[in-house]
Amino acid sequence: MTGLIDIHTHYVPNGWPDLRADAGPDAPWLRAETESEAMIMMGDKEFRRIAADCWNAETRLLDMDADGVRTQVVSPTPAFFNYGRTGEQAGRIARIFNDLALEIVAPAPDRLIPFCQVPLQDPDAACRELERCLAAGHRGVEIGNHVGDQDLDSAGVETFLQHCASLGVPVFVHPWDMADSPRLDRWMARWLTAMPAETHLSILALVLGGVFDRIDASLKICFAHGGGSFAFWLGRMENAWHRRNDVIGTSEFPPSHYLDRFHVDSVVFDERALRLLVDTLGAERVMVGSDYPYPLGERPVGEVVRKSGFLSETERQLITSGNAERFLSLS
Repeated sequence: MTGLIDIHTHYVPNGWPDLRADAGPDAPWLRAETESEAMIMMGDKEFRRIAADCWNAETRLLDMDADGVRTQVVSPTPAFFNYGRTGEQAGRIARIFNDLALEIVAPAPDRLIPFCQVPLQDPDAACRELERCLAAGHRGVEIGNHVGDQDLDSAGVETFLQHCASLGVPVFVHPWDMADSPRLDRWMARWLTAMPAETHLSILALVLGGVFDRIDASLKICFAHGGGSFAFWLGRMENAWHRRNDVIGTSEFPPSHYLDRFHVDSVVFDERALRLLVDTLGAERVMVGSDYPYPLGERPVGEVVRKSGFLSETERQLITSGNAERFLSLS
């Protein structure tokens, strides 16, 4: 089969039941403005303007055809994770959004692959919701890179990841809930600096937190946005592991030992950055992602991968589809 597989896209339903009575006045809701435009609201605050490409399968398919995309992984928008609410509240919200996701992808089940969300702050509930979603038709799960002050090496998250490994379920990690300060309120600095840093930290947590030492090697996990700044600073981490092993020698091996334990997407927008990813992780660990349909995503999808002259045709095939076929267990 030909065409790209896009591992990183998002959806937003075209409306959902009112959550405010249960989850509080700041619960998310959708303010419809036209048939094809809406505003995501968090209580009385505007969060993000969206269009029909968030919920309309026909619109998505037209864009996919224009960009040569065979298949999309369709994941939640991280703003709806609700990890700051109780596990019970987040579980009810997850069920609503997960069921609506299946309606969005239903018109093209061979091209749109749904990933669910789970109440990660309650590992038992997260495992139950994952199993319910898999039975209903979801093919993987998207999680945030932290739950409050707990990173991915917390006991609860590790329990959930081990459950994913035991079921062979692919996991997509997306940064969310970035630190806020006046210094980050200019120039979209939370998106330009905090998102890469958060993603880097989440990989570091799995390495230095010892999760990769304890968890089954069958875990399939991919990090958004090229893994953040991880590839650029691997040498710094390696140096620190050896020179300050008394402080960060918390993993059995140095960070470079674990490069075959995770994937990253290709949303780095620059051939030089893609070359660093491939040189650091290997072409077999990078998959095309776009962050569709949001404005900071890559369009046309996979443009940097297509145009990068340093890639061999074998490497290009791995990144555009081969790696994702294995990650998603596609025939």
